[in-house]
Amino acid sequence: SSPHLVQVRERIRINGQPISKELFSKYFWLVYNRLEETKDPVHASMPAYFRFLTIMAFHVFLQEKVDLAVVEVGIGGAYDCTNIIRAPVVCGVSSLGIDHTSILGDTMEKIAWQKGGIFKPGVPAFTVTQPERPLEVLRDRAQERECLLYLCPELDAFEGGRRVLELGLAGTHQRSNAALALQLARTWLQRRSCRGLGELKEVPPGTELAGRPVPLAPAFQPTDAMIQGLRETEWLGRTQVLPRGPVTWYLDGAHTTSSVQACVRWFRQAALNQDKPHDGSEVRVLLFNATGDRDMAALLKLLVVRFWEGGRGVTVPGCLDQQNFNVTLENALTRCLENQRTWTQLLEEKGGQDPWLPTPLRAGGLLQPAPARGTLLLVPPAPRPLNSPALVFPCLAQALRWVAQGRDPRLAAPGATGAHPHPAASSGAVLLREAAAVRVLVTGSLHLVGGVLRLLDPALSQ
Repeated sequence: SSPHLVQVRERIRINGQPISKELFSKYFWLVYNRLEETKDPVHASMPAYFRFLTIMAFHVFLQEKVDLAVVEVGIGGAYDCTNIIRAPVVCGVSSLGIDHTSILGDTMEKIAWQKGGIFKPGVPAFTVTQPERPLEVLRDRAQERECLLYLCPELDAFEGGRRVLELGLAGTHQRSNAALALQLARTWLQRRSCRGLGELKEVPPGTELAGRPVPLAPAFQPTDAMIQGLRETEWLGRTQVLPRGPVTWYLDGAHTTSSVQACVRWFRQAALNQDKPHDGSEVRVLLFNATGDRDMAALLKLLVVRFWEGGRGVTVPGCLDQQNFNVTLENALTRCLENQRTWTQLLEEKGGQDPWLPTPLRAGGLLQPAPARGTLLLVPPAPRPLNSPALVFPCLAQALRWVAQGRDPRLAAPGATGAHPHPAASSGAVLLREAAAVRVLVTGSLHLVGGVLRLLDPALSQ
């Protein structure tokens, strides 16, 4: 799977656990040296980063003699370097979204064509509910590649009137992922001659499909092991909640419009489920960054509603030290400042007035922001700093320390490493220190979420 959050070893797992440092080092140098010895002497180049790790993953799985390898494509499918398996047991396509448009195309239909590139002759494939036209593209790709494509029934169909299947991953969007996972697992078990899990029937050409372009796969009663698997599934950085006293961190690596919409729904529900403070205010913090060719303004527009409803909040729309070596520091700073301007404009549009105008009121030492302001700025210096709508920090560690204000035991107080003298940072610090509850949503990039996890849970780096 890719990308990793904290350590590269997360990408290659055996029995759910990242391979050890010793095993990673052993296979890294074995593959590297073999490629070095056999590379083209004229075009003397090594595989790029992701291609190298893909070759290495396949080699690890072969050498360690795994029974089953689950391989997630990197980008798209048709031309992805993972797409070299001639006869996989089964293929799956989850919910489509607009992403990597410079490579995959700028419409859902073009992206569906790329995703359908993993289909193989005679190999069953499954997908979940998709918009009509992209689903038709997947159907056409399946027919072109002589692949048997089926639509997964909703997860409700697997419950059979019994109690609702519990999922270890939060969010309603995970129900379609769970239905897809059940079908993929069932196909593997049937290959192993397991019975009683429902049989797929090939649909002859021209058969009436009840208005669906793709036949519906049969539901079945999940085994006890499947039920346990769904319940105990964990995936760091996806709808993850880390409560730390008055500070609660909500982490979700959403980075497309559809996934950010799902993230907003999840955060709304997760925040509602938390106990409301009886003796003080609740402050919401949005920590955001995005990478690649994504439409950052569109993502922020989906998020502004959630924080506007909160009445007061602090927004950190960018940090500069993301571990993405394909982006220069100058480019990262430019993106952060663009996010800052976008967020300010969105707040202005939402409030119907200039967020710079309201004058902050002090009550009992606590900065009381006017509803149209609610957020703060650090870089660059603002003409009216106490009324600024966003912050940009030079590094992620500083941003987290500033948000936590010493109230998260895993993070040092900002004063321990030099507090920012900027007025906006000082006034925001008062708001955060005196709030009864601070709820921090981290989203927009898996690189960002990984950096936050590394700082909040240093054990993940071991």
